[in-house]
Amino acid sequence: MPELPEVEIAARRLDRAISGVEVESALAPGMVTMRTIDPPLDVLAGREITGVRRVGKMPVVEFGDLVLLVHLMSAGRLQLFPDRASLRDRRSRLLIRLRDGRELRLREFGTQQRAWAKLLPADQLEADEAVTGLGPEAWPPPPLEELEEIVDQPRHLHPLLRDQHAIAGIGRSWVDEILWRAELSPFRRGDDLDSEEVSRLHGAIDEVLGGALAHYEEVVGEQLPDKAPMPLKVHRRAGEPCPRCGTTIEAVHFKDYVMCYCPAEQTGGRVLKDRRLSRLLK
Repeated sequence: MPELPEVEIAARRLDRAISGVEVESALAPGMVTMRTIDPPLDVLAGREITGVRRVGKMPVVEFGDLVLLVHLMSAGRLQLFPDRASLRDRRSRLLIRLRDGRELRLREFGTQQRAWAKLLPADQLEADEAVTGLGPEAWPPPPLEELEEIVDQPRHLHPLLRDQHAIAGIGRSWVDEILWRAELSPFRRGDDLDSEEVSRLHGAIDEVLGGALAHYEEVVGEQLPDKAPMPLKVHRRAGEPCPRCGTTIEAVHFKDYVMCYCPAEQTGGRVLKDRRLSRLLK
């Protein structure tokens, strides 16, 4: 799923490319894409795009007093194309056709059609259920004292930092990177951290997410790729040497994702039980 850095760079590029452009028409080929019916999508025709920004992991396209809130789910992409998609394109979920011939297109890879969008009055965005439950934005990170309150919970750090109600924007990819940078076990409880460890975590969130954005600013052009070139050091790197100490990166496999870590630097040399292998050995 696109996370904060990927959605932020997409919003920046789209904002620069389409702010001030008039909408010709708006269509939703994905039958379950639109979660709202009032106002109807066709009211966007003739309106000017006034900006594109991000809330948590969700892009927000602004049309003056209306906004389009988009949830990409695991396989959605919001991209700008120089021409129009065919209505038979099975990946297209939402098409915002621009007066200059270009098209802002919500596509989804796969067949589940989970990505969705809502067209809302701008003054109702913050009250929408998808937004109101979000925690503070992960980048720039909240003040150290606020982060200390957020993590002061009897929960493991890996799921805690991915909880959008606790802190918004971090997912499975970047939580591995953040915990590796902070040299913290993914299974440490948040309420077990001392002040120095919370400070390391705060710095790691800033450095990792900020570093990812700086990387994207250098390598991502005006045409957004289907998959961002993520500067990952440990996530998806199981079996490779740790970039800092050379220890082999290990992994714990869950049902639908893999958690990666350095045993030497994060778990005191202990290799954590792999849930996948544990099931096979029962």
